[in-house]
Amino acid sequence: MNKKRILSGMRPTGKLHIGHYVGALENWISLQENYECFFLIADYHVLTTDLNTKDIYDNSIQMLIDWLSSGLDPKKVLVFRQSQIKQHAELFLIFSMFITSSRLERNPTLKEQVRDLNIDNVIYGHLGYPVLQAADILLYKGEIVPVGEDQIPHIEISREIARRFNSQYGIVFPEPEPMLTKFARLPGLDGNAKMSKSLNNSILLSDTPDEIKAKVKKAVTDPNKIRKGDPGNPDICLIYSYHKKFNESETDEIYQNCKSGVLGCVDCKMKCSLKISEYFSDFREKRSFYENNQQEVLEILLHGEQEARKVAEKTMDEVHKKMNLG
Repeated sequence: MNKKRILSGMRPTGKLHIGHYVGALENWISLQENYECFFLIADYHVLTTDLNTKDIYDNSIQMLIDWLSSGLDPKKVLVFRQSQIKQHAELFLIFSMFITSSRLERNPTLKEQVRDLNIDNVIYGHLGYPVLQAADILLYKGEIVPVGEDQIPHIEISREIARRFNSQYGIVFPEPEPMLTKFARLPGLDGNAKMSKSLNNSILLSDTPDEIKAKVKKAVTDPNKIRKGDPGNPDICLIYSYHKKFNESETDEIYQNCKSGVLGCVDCKMKCSLKISEYFSDFREKRSFYENNQQEVLEILLHGEQEARKVAEKTMDEVHKKMNLG
């Protein structure tokens, strides 16, 4: 029985933080066992909000090293750069003819980005990035796209474009289905709901135990728990949220000892940093290997691009024939 095909990806921002692992990578690793997975380094998408591309190659390689070190198996998945498969741009151009600007302007996710990034004038590429995402998915005839609820509008745009193309020229594309995933979101060390390198509130997957310890030591906790002996409220403490992920076996004990005041914040943070370090010890070992063998990383990437290109070329041959562009 053929496996269903999944397409997912990330914009290359360099080394990833533990929020990326909890929010996406952990899910990808489980999906690779039962699906045909295409994982995209979305370097064209970087241009929608930043035209500075001097670090884009290095960032792509560092992100890929994190993917591989986390457990993505290049024998089971294809990894590739969007920019190296030229058919992404061609299909994006074609799909741009199947949607109106007013439809794109109603995209709620775009509205949130404009608000969060404080953008005064939206560039054409940013407005149309859901169309590029549709091309990313449909170029490989992706049947399933793992997303959080905030990305559902993008999948609906992909479905609309697939329907319009198929109705106009004949069936080529599947209508991709969203795989709703409850992506866990780790709060930042400063208490911000989002962990982000740009906010300087993140723990990198590649951080050493000493770096993790130093960062966790500065993390905010329950403001009403000033010293050991004061009763705390773990329900509002971000350190406790880290314990729930990386130290699950001790969460009940930590909860009670925090509430009673027996456990002080300093000791709690040290225990937490140790558990995070232990959780990613295998990752650091694998990362050291890939860092010292970057030729192997490049070979994995080039192989993925070669195989992805074959699929993309086949899809575009179908598109050309249907559209009488051959």
